[in-house]
Amino acid sequence: MAAAELEATGIASVIVVFRDGGDGAPSRLPGRLQDLFVRSELSQPGAVAVEAGGDASVAPPVRLFPNLGVAYGTVTEEGLAGLRARDDVETVTGAPRLSLIRPRRVRPARFDERTTWGIAALGVQQLWRGGLTGEGVLVGHLDTGVDARHPTLRRAIALFAEFDHLGRQLNSGGQAHDTDDHGTHTAATVAGRPVRGRHVGVAPAALLASAVVIEGGDVVARVLGGMDWAVGAGIRILTMSLGFRGLWEDFLPLTRILRRRNVLPVFAVGNEGPGTSRSPGNYPEALSVGAVDSAGAVTEFSSSQRFRRDAEPIVPDLVAPGSQVISARPGGGYQAMDGTSMAAPHVAGLAALLAEAKPEATVIEIERAIFASCDRPSGMQAVRANRGIPNAVRALTALTDP
Repeated sequence: MAAAELEATGIASVIVVFRDGGDGAPSRLPGRLQDLFVRSELSQPGAVAVEAGGDASVAPPVRLFPNLGVAYGTVTEEGLAGLRARDDVETVTGAPRLSLIRPRRVRPARFDERTTWGIAALGVQQLWRGGLTGEGVLVGHLDTGVDARHPTLRRAIALFAEFDHLGRQLNSGGQAHDTDDHGTHTAATVAGRPVRGRHVGVAPAALLASAVVIEGGDVVARVLGGMDWAVGAGIRILTMSLGFRGLWEDFLPLTRILRRRNVLPVFAVGNEGPGTSRSPGNYPEALSVGAVDSAGAVTEFSSSQRFRRDAEPIVPDLVAPGSQVISARPGGGYQAMDGTSMAAPHVAGLAALLAEAKPEATVIEIERAIFASCDRPSGMQAVRANRGIPNAVRALTALTDP
């Protein structure tokens, strides 16, 4: 990715991962390292700044994300060579442009049931009856934002941040809001509170650290900013329904860093159908989620792919409710959406319930418990669904039984 950019424009956007997985990253960039980066109107940050009515100097040539232990900036060929020669740099990757995994269908919906079909399909109510609701668990939610005024989300948002088109955190001081409708829907699926006894949220007492990171502008800077902020806030789980099409390993170090921070990355695999997938949802280190419908069949749009690798050759890892999923709509009311973006929050909510049940559990333990709970019905192809559909009761048993 970086080499192609350098060939085309003479500059490239890169992610710099510091040695020791970021644990020993500097709190500020040394001057000699800063000198390896450049400002340019040809870079995406520079172009975004110019488009906003400024000039390229508004966009910093490099930015440090200390909680992740990475830096992001613009380099020339000489700068790239200088970074790769440094003893404190583990690796330098490119920065592919991320985009939202848009739902395949959106429509108005009435919600008159006690729970959504997805909550019932995962057996979540049985964990509620046992007192597990996700209380005390902070879930990172990077999306288009969230409407905190919606009745199901009024007490669900612990922290909110917005990152502008250059990836700078805005000091708005205002109420959490949604720049689209995607984020409100996914947030409520994770942690929506009951309204008049009706539930859309899998973990109805979990708290969300929600950030606006997409779409538009320098999305890589925005997503890195959101990840860094969320990790610094102490999240246990990170749910994202965004990515870039195909297998690009540029974000792989970041997914590994999340796991080393004991954060479970739960990512949607994509909505482009069989033989396709999106990064970072197709990494072995991500908990990758595809979609099933209310009949228990893999949806036609759910991405799936087999890779030539030893670790997790098939993605997604599992499938979850992702068709006709009813959840919150900005401004009030509900709407139904179809997509793996709807499936991933179900699994993030389940992980929050398990994290409450065993607070000392590691990422690996929670992930293994979810995997162990899965069942693939007869007729469901492994290449499309991998392990199949998780079950909350079996996952809890796998996590807590000695």
